[in-house]
Order: sequence, then C-alpha cells, then structure tokens
Amino acid sequence: MDSNNLKRIMPYASSANINKYLPELIKLMPQFGINTPLRQAHFIAQLAHESGSLHYVKEIASGQAYEGRKDLGNINKGDGIKYKGRGLIQITGRHNYTLFQNYLGSAPDIMTHPEYLEKPHLAVMVSCWFWKTHGLNELADKDSFVTITKIINGGTNGINERKAFLIRAKKELIK
Repeated sequence: MDSNNLKRIMPYASSANINKYLPELIKLMPQFGINTPLRQAHFIAQLAHESGSLHYVKEIASGQAYEGRKDLGNINKGDGIKYKGRGLIQITGRHNYTLFQNYLGSAPDIMTHPEYLEKPHLAVMVSCWFWKTHGLNELADKDSFVTITKIINGGTNGINERKAFLIRAKKELIK
C-alpha cells in the first residue's frame, strides 16, 4: 500500500493527511493481523468513512449525546463529552477507552488526556486495536461487510459510502 493507493481509495483525502497516517498504517496494521489484502481493504474502507477520508480524528459532535450511556461505560457526569469518538475509527465511551488504556499500560494516560488519541500514532493504533479485539480480521476474511459496519458504527450509518470505499480499496489492494 502506498500514497497513490490511498489517494485512489479516498480521493478527497489531502496529501498531507495521507503522508501523516500512511507510515503509521504500514507499521501498525501487520502488528494487529491486518495483513492480507482483503483485511486491509475492509479496514481502510471503514476508517476512510469514519475519519472523513483521514480528515477527522475526533468526532465533530460534542459527545453530549453519549452522556449517561451505560452501554458505553459513561457512568460519570461528563464522560460522554470526554470520551467521545477519537482515532481513525473513532472509538467511543469510557469502556472502550479503559480497555485500550489497559492494553497500553500506564503510559500514555489516555484516561486523563483522551486527546492523545488524536495524534497520528495513537489514532492509528487505537483503530487497529479495536479492529483486532472485535474480531474484525476474521469477518473481513469472510467479506462480512455489513457485520463489520454494525460493529464499528452500531448500525449501518453511511453504508453506501462505506461500500464505495470498499469497492475502491479492493480494486487497489487485491491484485
């Protein structure tokens, strides 16, 4: 995968953002088993939609809608806003942040500084981690596009755009 592939998959991604995230993607995807063309195509398609073609690493909405969402682990006042979607796949909620913090160990402290997930290395790493820990490599192997979308999104929001990204990603990455 190179910058030309990503640009053809995400035509609206800026060259600056492609150059910012591509080295991290190349380095981290294999560490999380995103190591076949089909897995990579599904992963890139989903993060392309979730990040607005690598434009957003933090959810645009305030996170207020997540306040009190016990299913996300948001049990304290302010959790919805503090733990709104971040990373290229935009993990959401105290529960997911806590699980990723446990994976990282004590540093960096994303529970105190959730904005760290907006930095390129952690934005990619948290997305790869979420992908692997939710069994999405195995679903990608089965080409289970809708199931992957539901696990990432909680529904089928943006399904047509995600599908268009996947079609382009398969064309670029599966030879």
